[in-house]
Amino acid sequence: MTKAAERCGYGAVAPGLRGPVWLAVAVAMAVIAGCGGQGGDKQPSQVAAKVNKEELSVHQINFVLQQMRGLKPEQSAEAGRQVLERLIDQELAVQRAEELKVDRDPAVMQQIDAARREILARAYGERVGQAAAKPTPAEVTAYYNATPALFKERRVYNLQELTIEAAPAQIEELRSRLAAAKSVEEFVGYLRSNDIRFRGNNAVRAAEQLPLASLDAYARLKPGDSLFNLTPSGAQVIVLADARPQPVGEEKAGPAIEQFLLAERRRKLVEDEVKKLRGAAMIEYVGAFAESAASAAASSASAAAAAAAATAAAASAAAPLPRSEPAPLPPVVRPAPVAERPVPAASALDVDSINSGIGLKR
Repeated sequence: MTKAAERCGYGAVAPGLRGPVWLAVAVAMAVIAGCGGQGGDKQPSQVAAKVNKEELSVHQINFVLQQMRGLKPEQSAEAGRQVLERLIDQELAVQRAEELKVDRDPAVMQQIDAARREILARAYGERVGQAAAKPTPAEVTAYYNATPALFKERRVYNLQELTIEAAPAQIEELRSRLAAAKSVEEFVGYLRSNDIRFRGNNAVRAAEQLPLASLDAYARLKPGDSLFNLTPSGAQVIVLADARPQPVGEEKAGPAIEQFLLAERRRKLVEDEVKKLRGAAMIEYVGAFAESAASAAASSASAAAAAAAATAAAASAAAPLPRSEPAPLPPVVRPAPVAERPVPAASALDVDSINSGIGLKR
């Protein structure tokens, strides 16, 4: 920490920032606030700018900076200045809006109230989740061994996907036709001859990019096998073209497993807390909502059972196609290859993320 930053009181301003990035931000804030070198006895100022009679603080700048992912140390000073300029624009707009009584508009008041409720509920949930215990090394190892398809037997899948638009009455016929088809082309020919709309796509997906609940079903597939899944608009057929092993060792997977298990524990704590709060509260549905609530309560058990049965059927419905090299989708389907692309590192300041953190739209 530099002496200028210490004089300005930045040691406890941004607990979310650490190391070189925070040091650079602290120096930048010292420059912006203009409190870096005059009068050792002068009281530190947290004011970054004054807009008419209102003050903008360094705390506000740091709050936005903490939300900017991938901020490099060499970008910190310029980022702080850009954030301050956006905050000035925002403050001018807020002042004018208050002059025009925009904050009294019913729609605006509803949005403010909704935002306040969401922030408070989320903050309470985060506080409840903080009680979750960190997973032990033994628990991490147990999860690693219990989910081989994600780690030690991890594969990268080359998939052919068909998204089919169909009415509920057509689903069983589609399932039967897929099971009886000798090739992908034969099944696609059936769709075309019956004027059933569909889209085709080729995709490369690693195990962690697949639905966790269906991962074991994917792991059991052999080249040419297919999965039949229900969708809101019809069905989805997924055919495994090929898969290559790409295992991940426990040492490398450990941090991700620990983070996942901790997040699950926090989610469970919040879920249990909400159930407890509901159980202790007096909740009375009124009017049309009373009727719908009673109907929902009466059918909840049967709906849950039906959903579980549908999920199990979708996960286990693997229709075998020939084990020979699967043919590509017919040209009429026009499959669009999907490739995994790394996210490029930011070479310049992300102005959109600055605006988003402040709430400005450009």
